[in-house]
Amino acid sequence: MTCLRKLIILTLVLLLAQPIARRAIASSQGGKAAVDSVPSFAEPAVSPDRSEIAFVSGGDIWTVAAAGGEARLLVSHPANESRPLYSPDGRKLAFISNRTGNGDIYVLSFDTGDLKRLTFDDGNDQLDAWSRDGRWLYFTSSSRDISGMNDLFRVNIDGGTPMQVSADRYASEYFSAPSPDGKVLAFTGRGIASGQWWRKGHSHLDECEIWLMRDASTPGYERITEGGAKEMWPMWSADATSIFYVSDRSGAQNIWTASVKGFAPDNRTDSPQRRREHGGSAEARQVTKFKDGRVLWPNISYDGKAIVFERNFAIWKLDTASGQASEVPITRRGAPVGPSVEHLRLTDQIQELALSPDGKKVAFVVRGEVFAASAKDGGDAARVTNSPSNESQIAWAPDSRKLAYVSDRDGSPHVCLYDFESNTETQLTRDAAGDAAPGFSPDGKWLAFERDARELRVIDLNSKQERLLASGTFNRPPLSSSRSFVWSPDNKWIAFTSTSGKSFTNVLLAPAAGGEAKQISFLANVFNNTVSWSPDGTFILFDTAQRTEGGQIARVDLIPRTPRFREDQFRDLFKEESPRPSRTAQPPQENRQAQSETQNAAPASSNTSDRRQPLKPVEIVFDDIKKRLSLLPVGVDAGNQEISPDSKWLLMIAGAAGQQNLSEEVA
Repeated sequence: MTCLRKLIILTLVLLLAQPIARRAIASSQGGKAAVDSVPSFAEPAVSPDRSEIAFVSGGDIWTVAAAGGEARLLVSHPANESRPLYSPDGRKLAFISNRTGNGDIYVLSFDTGDLKRLTFDDGNDQLDAWSRDGRWLYFTSSSRDISGMNDLFRVNIDGGTPMQVSADRYASEYFSAPSPDGKVLAFTGRGIASGQWWRKGHSHLDECEIWLMRDASTPGYERITEGGAKEMWPMWSADATSIFYVSDRSGAQNIWTASVKGFAPDNRTDSPQRRREHGGSAEARQVTKFKDGRVLWPNISYDGKAIVFERNFAIWKLDTASGQASEVPITRRGAPVGPSVEHLRLTDQIQELALSPDGKKVAFVVRGEVFAASAKDGGDAARVTNSPSNESQIAWAPDSRKLAYVSDRDGSPHVCLYDFESNTETQLTRDAAGDAAPGFSPDGKWLAFERDARELRVIDLNSKQERLLASGTFNRPPLSSSRSFVWSPDNKWIAFTSTSGKSFTNVLLAPAAGGEAKQISFLANVFNNTVSWSPDGTFILFDTAQRTEGGQIARVDLIPRTPRFREDQFRDLFKEESPRPSRTAQPPQENRQAQSETQNAAPASSNTSDRRQPLKPVEIVFDDIKKRLSLLPVGVDAGNQEISPDSKWLLMIAGAAGQQNLSEEVA
């Protein structure tokens, strides 16, 4: 039951084993991958002699000749390494690693292979640059400023306490670069680009400028770009007369340069138009001429002759004299550290749990991936999905052999179906609008789902043809209901909740064969989370609540009830009642053995639904149905609910005295 599953989530601990599904979406025709994966190269740095480039790929650090070619692993660890930077003498490499937390700075000595940790902050320490004498490492950290804003620090290469270089309150300072003589510090100020440098396009939130701090003891700040653009990662020329940086002032991100010698923005006499055209400085000019793509994480050689940067997940190199930029061809040679098949013991971020109808299997979502395991003894869990995107909203088929879920790996959320017998995945929907909340019909032939929070649709799992069933107003994940629609036991109807223009959420019935949906509840409510159809097909339950009141359970009888007179109720008091069997009671040992032998001798059915007794068609009398709504006297703040198989009992999540628990009531 749904509420019970949610409680199990809190204690479930399963081992995650070798993947059984491919990363790319497989087609229904042959299971071929839809797209081929390509390597991603990022955060390059050029060696002092310009003969080698270090870069990051797959969370490890690699090196390649500056002209390109075969790259080899330099630093490999199960954690993520980033931002490698060569020391001015070329004998050391500084980088960031999250192997001990959010991100600290480490230094690798090429001669000895020794690795030394320099920072120990709880927050992320973003490595920016080496001082030209090789004694200091400059970095950005938000660990000591108000509201998580960035300050500039430096730490001695031999270790010790990091010292603040610039810590202006209520201002974000990051991506620092000391001048060759160490007397001036360039940095990026303001904006959110320090944490969201990856954002494509332009927003006022991204806008930031290049600033100078000329004297560390009595800091004097000078802005060298005018603003109105995203301008980051300042880099000094060898003679310290100009600064290169990344700017999107021309539309796309490009490398720009600006003169800084004797620069004093407040004393400028050039026109505002000229300042706009030249990035805030009369001597500013655009170096690269890209029309699209992003320029990220540039690094300039110490002699100022070359800049390497990331563009479109590849490494590029710029000749600063000629302004010519070209991609560096790279192929990787080496394997990251760790086994090819890794077992992880995960105890958190378990988001969803679904028990199969046969009670033997359990599917769940961990960190955006779908897994399945035995419901009896747990053990190793089989990995169903393996993609960089998020999978969610899992639902078992009635035969307990297929699993439906939603994946956003191709942009919009779409419904996928996994078949455990063939170990194949099929993408069922491909519309540009997002899909959500898949739910199988009781016979397993149809799958219903919501599209664009406005349509209730069904798809024939044999022909893969879909059609619109009803229109409504639904919530979008993750704000959607736990169960906003439910199939009737005879597969002929779907009950769903929809929000009206007055924000009242009520239940409607739509015929599965097509036709007009009819409203069956008319409450002036606000909240709803779960709708249920009784297994005997005679009534519907849903939870309903006002903004400041506790939740209640509403019951709608689909056919008129036969009234019971008080005389009949009095006579029933003298009838003998059979005791209700205990849920924990077990048959005698000999009966259990005989029962087990009988079950073993019975032929196995390939479909759980084949063993069910035929259901009589659901009967619905719409005349005066609004008068057949009643509120169950549960006496608690009721939420998600499930109806027992005999349609007599109700299990729900209930709140009372500030606590939530499971509660059982007569339906």
